[in-house]
Amino acid sequence: MEKMRATVFHGVNDIHIEEVARPRASVGEALIRVTLTTICGTDLHIVRGEYPVKPGLIIGHEPVGVIAELGPGVAGYSIGDRVLVGAITPCGQCRACLSGQWSQCGHSACEGYSAVGGWRFGNTIHGAQAEYLLVPNAQANLAKIPEELTDEQVVLLSDIASTGFSGAESGGVRIGDSVVVFAQGPIGLCATAGAKLMGAALVIGVDSDETRLKMSRRLGADVTLNFKEVDVVAEVKRLTGGGADVAIESLGTQQTFENALRSLRPGGTLSSLGVYSGKLQVPYEAFAAGLGDYRIVTTLCPGGKERMRRLMAVVKSGRIDLTPLLTHSFPLAEITEAYRVFGERLDGVIKVGIRP
Repeated sequence: MEKMRATVFHGVNDIHIEEVARPRASVGEALIRVTLTTICGTDLHIVRGEYPVKPGLIIGHEPVGVIAELGPGVAGYSIGDRVLVGAITPCGQCRACLSGQWSQCGHSACEGYSAVGGWRFGNTIHGAQAEYLLVPNAQANLAKIPEELTDEQVVLLSDIASTGFSGAESGGVRIGDSVVVFAQGPIGLCATAGAKLMGAALVIGVDSDETRLKMSRRLGADVTLNFKEVDVVAEVKRLTGGGADVAIESLGTQQTFENALRSLRPGGTLSSLGVYSGKLQVPYEAFAAGLGDYRIVTTLCPGGKERMRRLMAVVKSGRIDLTPLLTHSFPLAEITEAYRVFGERLDGVIKVGIRP
């Protein structure tokens, strides 16, 4: 039996690089040799015990690689093709997929619907922080990478860019809107860039980390606010003349959710991207007792090969460059140190690349 190295989760703050069986592609599946992946904030939630997964799972969900093996029934691809695979892997056949709700794929009637929809890698099936990755429903999920693009240019599209951009899309950002983005971590930075791409006239980035605020301005923020230095809600209302059209929450805490809601104009939209732990409450007065015509929307990262193709087209056109977000790089053998650097925000880290 062929082996591979992989990052295996055993319990809270307990991950190890281990030799495990290399998977084989069955019907409808593809095996890719991972050439670049990353650590996501959600992976941190898993390692810290804030999001439960089963011990023994290979974690990670942001893969770029080369097709090493194709199962029966996968057409239009060849061994050796470079591919980007979304963190969300819709089947293309279930009720959610056929209704156009790709991220909420229920996989199959026998597997059943899950509240986390199509997010399977590193959650319910083995993930991408390994030398090889088995891709389910490969026909719907393998997106060929244009020759002109590098792994570094596309790897962040699989999750954080797709998620961040979707915050602006789901929030209904229109040309001329004012948008405030709370938290300028990787997803918040992509939400900032997405709001600019959607035509917002004023984009405000909120954080306390000066390195991230600087990157926010680089990716499209017109104004950045350090919440430790100013009353963000008051300043947003002053800058926008009464409140933002759209507030994007990209951290997942009670405080950022409340501040996002309080920063809106009447009739505005709160687009929530954060992964919340514990109990989330909607403050009565900030919600205008339900009479303020506010809209609160949540979004799970859109996936599938057409979503990946579109995002790569945006990169290829020169409309966005996300490579500055890849501030650090580690080999797979040093992934424990990579988690420490990323989790403790050391050395100005924003995103770390992992190279199996």
